[in-house]
Amino acid sequence: MMRHAAAPRARAATPPVALGDDIARAFELERFQDFLHVERGAAHATNEAYALDLARFATFMRVKGATRPAGVTPALLRDFVYHLKDLGLAPTSIRRNISAVRTYFKFLVGEGEIAQDPSDRLETPKRWLTLPDVLTVQEAERLLAAPTLDDPLAFRDRAMLELAYGAGLRVSEWITLGVKDAMLDQGLVRVFGKGSKERLVPIGRRAIGAVAVYLRELRPRLERGAGKGILLLNARGNPLTRMGAWKLLRKYVERAGITKRVTPHTLRHTFATHLLEHGADLRAVQEMLGHADISTTQIYTHVDRAYLRSVHKQYHPRG
Repeated sequence: MMRHAAAPRARAATPPVALGDDIARAFELERFQDFLHVERGAAHATNEAYALDLARFATFMRVKGATRPAGVTPALLRDFVYHLKDLGLAPTSIRRNISAVRTYFKFLVGEGEIAQDPSDRLETPKRWLTLPDVLTVQEAERLLAAPTLDDPLAFRDRAMLELAYGAGLRVSEWITLGVKDAMLDQGLVRVFGKGSKERLVPIGRRAIGAVAVYLRELRPRLERGAGKGILLLNARGNPLTRMGAWKLLRKYVERAGITKRVTPHTLRHTFATHLLEHGADLRAVQEMLGHADISTTQIYTHVDRAYLRSVHKQYHPRG
């Protein structure tokens, strides 16, 4: 493959990368700077920004054990983006960092230095940095207390909300959970998630109590032979639908006086965030949520950190 001729370094529009020479050489950073200046004709400000961004990138990868570009994986790149968020960089700065990394890897592929581009599917931070809405503990408590005995199906509705928040279920999992999947004596529910993957999720005493009361007091009256073994039934004795679950949730959100937008997924986000805020291990939360890749779960560490930063800013004298 034809290689680009390296320009004399005296022509480079930026100073040498400010990190160890061994790292700069291993990651071909000065060659990349020459490429930007000569081949791309990049502006001085762009060259300078990319130099700083890639110096940070190379240092992070060396710390993570990737000593050359060929050792950088998509997972490490995702970790790098999370690292940038933890540094408190603005979304615009993070987008520029990602742009620099993408341009860098395209250069390396074009030069024949690496065979595959690990940044090919790297997502922009637009979605990653939009933290999901969650309920406070107080809001969650008000929501769970919203069904009252004046509601004819209050026992079902309490069971539904306790399971949604107490087990972090997707709405599709609320409505397909079977009676036999509520393993109350073991404090577990058996859930079949995406791809029909089975997982066991612990539930607390309040969820256990709510489901037990519903199974004893109400579900036998609702079951008219069309329940198909599904736990949550509607007033006609059929399995509760997705739309039915949404309507019930909206009803109780409004009754609880919660003004923020709340969806079934909000309860799942709230489940994960409250666990992490109280010290739960990320791997355990990943298992309970049924995430195949821990990078999907890692967004909740940023919810937690964002929460901690907001508390610090609000209450610390020098926040």
